Amino acid sequence: MIGYGLVLPIMPFYIQNLGAGGRELGWLMATYSLMQLIFAPVWGMLSDRWGRKPIISIGIFGYAVTLLFFGLATQFWMLFIARTLSGILSSATMPTAMAFIADNTAEEERSAGMGKLGAAMGIGVVIGPLLGGWLSEYSLQLPFFIGSAAAFFALLLVLIFLPESHQGKIASSSRRWNWDSIRGIILSPAGFLLLLIFLIAFGMASFQGIIGLYVIQHLGFATTQVGSLWMVMGAVMIAVQGVMIGPLTKLLGEVTLIRLGMLGSSIGYGLILLSGGFLSLVVSVGFLTLALALVGPTLNARISHYAGDHIGGLMGLNSTAASLGRVFGPLWAGPLFDLQLSYPFLGGMCVLFLGFILSLVGLRGKQFEALKI
Repeated sequence: MIGYGLVLPIMPFYIQNLGAGGRELGWLMATYSLMQLIFAPVWGMLSDRWGRKPIISIGIFGYAVTLLFFGLATQFWMLFIARTLSGILSSATMPTAMAFIADNTAEEERSAGMGKLGAAMGIGVVIGPLLGGWLSEYSLQLPFFIGSAAAFFALLLVLIFLPESHQGKIASSSRRWNWDSIRGIILSPAGFLLLLIFLIAFGMASFQGIIGLYVIQHLGFATTQVGSLWMVMGAVMIAVQGVMIGPLTKLLGEVTLIRLGMLGSSIGYGLILLSGGFLSLVVSVGFLTLALALVGPTLNARISHYAGDHIGGLMGLNSTAASLGRVFGPLWAGPLFDLQLSYPFLGGMCVLFLGFILSLVGLRGKQFEALKI
């Protein structure tokens, strides 16, 4: 995730140097998300068949190579091909990593494990842009090369130190995945959790896609203040997912934590609309981030309870639901923002409150039935 964060601040400048603009940048982002949406379930299912370690290795290797291609690109079409390959290959990493954590944690510890994964990602996303901005002063290509080297180093660590957690457990049954089985999952309790995962990713992506424009146009913030907001979001995410999730899950249980997070995120959207200055906005953004951070790992842990021997495939569908939310969230928030500055936040508040209502109706108890694939 440091490699991912390294290139975030320089991508707009990089594509401008290659003669591209905003529309081309939008295509780059959309293509990456689309490839993840399509291929994450495939890699998850393959990890059930071949094991976690080889699929994680493929994902990290693909990301390292495509970052290198980005740094070597001399024309925009080369960036487009690299970004497409990155979406296809790097989508192997996240669902398999979540499956690996589920393999190695007891059910009552799974939310804490997913939270630590989220915290590690958050640290990378916080550190990466700081390094990327500094390295770009020397060369716009340098962050891509450093990010590629970091990914290759991660691959080396995986190959040497990471044990396999899922060796050939379901080689025969994993071949029975098909569209009928996916439809059955969607109509099962696991499918209801996929809907909540979509809603929370939708809410987070809507917020992240529009908050910078909102504070600049509505509150007149400078770029340093916008950067401070992102630092607050990263710090809260790391603290909640790295430290608080485990104890809170033991204290309150997964269902209560999901409901509180859904309700809190809806309230957080409303608090942002009421904020009139930097300090009040920092508090509101921190509250919203805290609520969102509670839900993600808890939903990931809860859906894993239904997977049985097919956890890789189910985590792939999990990644697809989250990718859908990240695609449609900004597409929804942008036009609403053009209509009226407050509309994306009012809409996000309603969407997440709908998630809270659904969680009251659809989440029940601790009895889990493994998926029939």
